[in-house]
Amino acid sequence: MPEFLLPDVGEGLTEAEIVEWHVKVGDVVEVNDPLVDIETAKSVVELPSPYAGEVTALLVEVGQTVAVGTPIIAVGEPAAAPASPPPAAEPPPVETIVEVPTEAPTAAPAEAPAADEPAAEQPKTLVGYGPRETGTTRRPRRGAPTPAVAPEPVGVLAKPPVRKLAADLGIDLATLIPTGPHGTVSREDVEAAVAVPAGAGEPAVASAATEPAASGAMSSTDETRREPVKGVRKAMAQAMVASAFTAPHVTIWTTVDVTATTAYVERLRARRDLADVKVSPLVVLARAVTLAMRRSPLLNSRYDTGPDGDEVVLRDRVNLGIAAATPRGLVVPNVKHADLLPLPELARAIGELTATAREGRTAPADQAGGTFTITNVGVLGMEGGTPIINPGESAILCLGAVERRPWVVEDADGERIVPRDVATLTLSFDHRHIDGATGSAFLADVATVLHDPADGLLL
Repeated sequence: MPEFLLPDVGEGLTEAEIVEWHVKVGDVVEVNDPLVDIETAKSVVELPSPYAGEVTALLVEVGQTVAVGTPIIAVGEPAAAPASPPPAAEPPPVETIVEVPTEAPTAAPAEAPAADEPAAEQPKTLVGYGPRETGTTRRPRRGAPTPAVAPEPVGVLAKPPVRKLAADLGIDLATLIPTGPHGTVSREDVEAAVAVPAGAGEPAVASAATEPAASGAMSSTDETRREPVKGVRKAMAQAMVASAFTAPHVTIWTTVDVTATTAYVERLRARRDLADVKVSPLVVLARAVTLAMRRSPLLNSRYDTGPDGDEVVLRDRVNLGIAAATPRGLVVPNVKHADLLPLPELARAIGELTATAREGRTAPADQAGGTFTITNVGVLGMEGGTPIINPGESAILCLGAVERRPWVVEDADGERIVPRDVATLTLSFDHRHIDGATGSAFLADVATVLHDPADGLLL
């Protein structure tokens, strides 16, 4: 039967975590039916089935991280009825309970088979052995008390969704008494372990919080939770550390009267061709960035250290990244050739990218090849920040919240204080090849467009 190997979904990824199975053993799938969600260092990706047939095995559990090329699922022909039933004298392996002796086999005297047991020699071990809730009973050893039926610390049987639920709730499956079919731990078993408070009857789960203080366990008031750093969050951590300690960052900022931009955004929202597009000051900022780069191309470059010496690589096109926060970490999808798009198409592309990112389904290709990034902390109510440059780029621009403030305005009648829409722009850039004058000139051009979008025609 064919096995589906974990593929490299792009950008030379080496491993991925199984997030959620969309199928179970026994399901019949067609080619391109969704099989599983995996989390890579870039995003969560849904893998379609390359085969048609019946799912015969899920080879990797939810929460497990495996290398590219690892078999994760087996798909075969739809199951057919057996030609003949198995011999009645041989019980199915799942119903067989075998005693695993704790001492050497030669130390115990030979024991005659019971009257209701076959005389054939019993096997010494069985894959998946352990106490199971079946009609078969365990035969006690001579001279030893009958052991209580309790879960073994190994061989716990549970479906992947149940294992994930237990992991999310901090429940040790080995401490539960299984009530599911063939001795499996069911969802109800896990939920019951959470519902039953410690000390109420027989506790369903023994945790560090319920162990005696003499064991050194923490009290319930001192509990902490640890989450592994992996997938998108791990990639983000590595990228930020590499950038912060490789490129010397310089950060500058300016506060701008953006009243004309907010009025322009309202006019754009009223256009029929933009009725299905989310238009915000971020869209105008994105357009301003592509215009300002015409006069400051170094902001659309990268510093390259190679064996033949250092070089500055200048890009002809702007692949504009939009930083997006997701439950799994920060991702930066980018709009390819954003400098060639008219504003309505740029707004539509940004909306589609950010919506996909929030769902956690950004394709790796959409995160590759970025040349400049915008991060919008204004949506979180922040006035500004000092952003870290995305690796492979030379600068990042931060948009703060647009707020109503008193502002000094100068006109023919002199200076006066009026309420205006104001925002702070913050630019971080790589000081190895971008000096303060170049960075300041770029930021000033961006601010000019936001102060009056019509000034973009002059850039």
